Amino acid sequence: MKTIQVGDKSFQIMISKDQIEDRIREMAANINQSYAGREVVLLCVLKGSILFSADIMRHLQMPLTLDFIRLSSYGSNTQSSGKIQEIMGAASRLEGKHVIVIEDIVDSGLTLEYLRKDLQEKGVASAAVVSLLYKPGNFKGLTPPDYYGFDIADAFVVGYGMDYAEHGRQYDAIYQLEASHA
Repeated sequence: MKTIQVGDKSFQIMISKDQIEDRIREMAANINQSYAGREVVLLCVLKGSILFSADIMRHLQMPLTLDFIRLSSYGSNTQSSGKIQEIMGAASRLEGKHVIVIEDIVDSGLTLEYLRKDLQEKGVASAAVVSLLYKPGNFKGLTPPDYYGFDIADAFVVGYGMDYAEHGRQYDAIYQLEASHA
């Protein structure tokens, strides 16, 4: 089994590049069907979802614009702090727009609830959340992501844009923290 070293932690492969690519195509097909004939704003949640956003965007067939927001709840830890910090807000005016939030991972759902409330307050026409990973066992929010790629157990992951203390984003697969390093 392939392992990588990120900082002082060892990670083993969880989801391969090929599995990610296949699932993104499937998700994009569902989104294309749901949003046919509508223009959307893709709202990429930085930094972790940058690769996922770029890859899924290539498969979307509706007119779209791209914007970014940066939030933090992990810092340099392997567990969410539970406190959402907005580091950078969207530059676009979102009122009356169909917004698709692109997330790397939905864990507790606290970030997701923060985003849904914020978008509602901004008066969007509709809001959906697309997440590559979803941890249903940890989810404490009201509404799970509208589209997600993979259910995963409670594991800390890196790769494909996700990091440990800002390192490990560059890998094209997803790796989970080995049990001996948790």
